[in-house]
Amino acid sequence: MELKFATRILTSGFWPLASIPRLIVIYAFTITIAGADLQAQPLDSLFLLAAKNNPELQARYKAFEAAVQRIPQVKGLPDPTLSLGYFLSPVETRLGPQEFKISLSQMLPWFGTLKAKEQAASLAAEARFRDFMDARNRLYYEVAEAYYALGRLRTWTQIEKENINLLKSWKELTTRNYENGVGDMVDVLRVDLLLKESATNLEILNREEKPRLSRLNQLLNRPLQEPVMTDTLEMVNHAVMPLNKDSLLLHHPALQKLDLMEQSSKAEEVVARKNGYPKSGIGIDYVVVGKPSNMQLDNEGKDIIMPMVSLSLPIYRKKYKAAIREAQLNREAIALQKEAAINNLLSLYEEVLYTIQKQEQLILLYDEQIRESSRALNLLTTDYANSGKDFDEILSMQQKLLQYEKNKTEAISRYNTALARLRYVLGR
Repeated sequence: MELKFATRILTSGFWPLASIPRLIVIYAFTITIAGADLQAQPLDSLFLLAAKNNPELQARYKAFEAAVQRIPQVKGLPDPTLSLGYFLSPVETRLGPQEFKISLSQMLPWFGTLKAKEQAASLAAEARFRDFMDARNRLYYEVAEAYYALGRLRTWTQIEKENINLLKSWKELTTRNYENGVGDMVDVLRVDLLLKESATNLEILNREEKPRLSRLNQLLNRPLQEPVMTDTLEMVNHAVMPLNKDSLLLHHPALQKLDLMEQSSKAEEVVARKNGYPKSGIGIDYVVVGKPSNMQLDNEGKDIIMPMVSLSLPIYRKKYKAAIREAQLNREAIALQKEAAINNLLSLYEEVLYTIQKQEQLILLYDEQIRESSRALNLLTTDYANSGKDFDEILSMQQKLLQYEKNKTEAISRYNTALARLRYVLGR
């Protein structure tokens, strides 16, 4: 039941005002929705950690909570005014001297003003919530980007270690062949050079892990060198949606936020107009009357009760016109922001879609190059074992194979990162 309520709130265009207080607890449900049925994957557990711990995201949610607290402030009546007056020189009347007076009054805004204020505040609060949702989606993308970068680095490290082990075995082979008179000393030197190069590359990769790990942990708001386990870097399964402009523009939280801000500006304009209308007031005066000193009359010393009605006169119109114009200009500014955001999202979608398709093609190419290079390397290794010649071709082919494996890893990392970015662009 609560999950359905949260889902309805996240997808609706406007909140029921009665639902506003309950939205304080929606934060937990949005995290649950985002991570539902995804617990098996380490990346998704990092999403949950980021949503729980990231201070910037927490700040967005606190801003939403603060906006919700504004609603009861604006929909309440002004405080009534109670005043007490004491006559230092009692005013003599026919019934007796007036000793002191108590007044109670209440000002009432123009009809519909409080409702318009409540609507404006409610829409502004929901806009804050959509801003929080957009920040959450963007945080998930940043976590995925850092995660896949770390996974690429660790895969490269493993590839480099395997290459070093292979070069060491080849050094033993070339040394043995040289000692047996079937190989050249230059082959041993070539392997030594490549071993030194690979050892340097491995050291650089090991040093690079620290900043990569720090970046990911910074997003999770925990110690920068906290260990993070990464999956084997493989392509993420997906079904890329064709560009559906209406769907893209209806469901992205950033655009929903701007829609709500625009509606809130319209409500603010209504408030500004109604503030320019007269405000009415009702009240009552109670005057305490003393006993007359020199005569006796009927009703002498009887207190006076006087109901009152007041009306404000909004004759200084410049401030009201300026408030109306301010709301109109804000709405125009938001409309331009929305137009720019739409253009940016559509451009990002095309860019991300191109990146995904490009990396898919590159991965297929690298798979084929790895297969063919491995086959050629096996043939060259067999020939060298028999003849002891053309070892430089073996090394050359091995370096190509090493580069193809690294390129494939890079392409998979870029592909997975582009998919994560696509989910953000689609508002998921």
